[in-house]
Amino acid sequence: MTTDASARAIKPELLRTYTEDFNKDRANLIAADAAVSAGVLKAATDYRGVRALPRDFSIELTQGSITNQERSGRCWMFASLNTLRYELMHRWNLEDFEFSETYLFFWDAMEKSNTYLENVLRTLDEATDSRLFEAINWGPSDDGGWWQMFAALVNKYGLVPKSAYPESENSRNSDDFKQYLNSKLREFAAELRRHSAAGAGEDELRALKDEYMGTVYRICAVALGEPPEKFDFFARTKDDAEADADGKAESCKCEGKSDAKACKSDKPKTGKDERPQIREIGITPLEFYKKYVPVDVNDFVTLANAPLKNRPFNQRYRIRFSANVAEAGDMEFVNVPLDVFKKAALDQLTAGHPIWFACDCTQFALRKDGFFDQSVVRVDQLFGTEFTGDKAHGLEYGDSPSNHAMTFTGVNLGEDGKPNRWKVENSWGKDAGKDGYYVMSDAWFDRYVTELIIRKEYLDDTTRALLAAEPVELDPWQPLTRRCR
Repeated sequence: MTTDASARAIKPELLRTYTEDFNKDRANLIAADAAVSAGVLKAATDYRGVRALPRDFSIELTQGSITNQERSGRCWMFASLNTLRYELMHRWNLEDFEFSETYLFFWDAMEKSNTYLENVLRTLDEATDSRLFEAINWGPSDDGGWWQMFAALVNKYGLVPKSAYPESENSRNSDDFKQYLNSKLREFAAELRRHSAAGAGEDELRALKDEYMGTVYRICAVALGEPPEKFDFFARTKDDAEADADGKAESCKCEGKSDAKACKSDKPKTGKDERPQIREIGITPLEFYKKYVPVDVNDFVTLANAPLKNRPFNQRYRIRFSANVAEAGDMEFVNVPLDVFKKAALDQLTAGHPIWFACDCTQFALRKDGFFDQSVVRVDQLFGTEFTGDKAHGLEYGDSPSNHAMTFTGVNLGEDGKPNRWKVENSWGKDAGKDGYYVMSDAWFDRYVTELIIRKEYLDDTTRALLAAEPVELDPWQPLTRRCR
């Protein structure tokens, strides 16, 4: 290619042509007035696209109150807990429930810090400007993550209700906390490398790491408060239920009998809340998870739909250096064709179970109004140019990586039995979208949804067999390795 500076420059005569062409087209002037005054997204909103996505669904799950991750990158954690609280609420007949997101946030910060320092010890021979070390060092204890990170935390630390460990200012707005935690971790990394270069052995380096982790614990405990070792749990079941000896909510004993109506109406109206209660005194987080959550977090599989030439379908993959809990192992996924990917989602929703999923939430999306659809956000009409990149292009060129996790809680099937829109539970509070929910067109699903967490029972035989196959290992900077925020 030429190195002539004038050949690389924007030429003045071309600029004159550009502005003449722009100003002689009335559509450009109208578009500019709208975009400058209202912003690109409002100016590009197509009312016909909005009307084509009504918010009713032929299959819809009843979920609890909308949650809010606020100014933190905990979407993957909120989406994971939202899938589990649905199962807990319906198993125990509760009106509403929310897990403590801060509890897992504390332990995630601790575990990521430990794993970062372990990865530093694994790469002592790497130059600090090597691609691998730069990937490890990018965000030592950043907020983002995947379902398998969540599962590793739950397996090790259990779960607690929000009442036992509520939100703090630093869980709601995590940037300052994580900035200084990451800075300290990078100082520790430099010290470990310095001691190694001076001849320190593995035992000495690990002793230093253990000492450093004491500082990490102090930072986390100051920012978030210490997590509970035991706690008390109290909940009331719905009016039409009683609790059995084990705390399980059951239907009223008179239900279905001829005197069922009288059973409820004959009770004196005292104003006292006489709904059945569930009470636990001094339960541990692991005990709470095992007793009250009716699903096993290990019974889920990460399915991906990444149509890349270097990611053949029907293959199991493992991402190096992607663990948060060091002993739990790196993240894995099975890459499957779109039809297999979508059928698994439909089967799980139809059976009455929500779905964790990851996508690029920024593309053709209206955050405030709650739409994911290219026919709603007509930036092509606004700018007068088509956006033709497909899913493979978006992943290969980093244009649409997975950057947000949410939960599918409904789908609408057309007359042909195929989905045409999906109901999405978000974690941005009830003022985002329609009371916290979004509607996604099926075309947007195909283009921008890249990962699903599916219960093994809803996998087809071919995909289930891949779980026993030897995984292909991927480097941490390759497509589909970015953490959802």
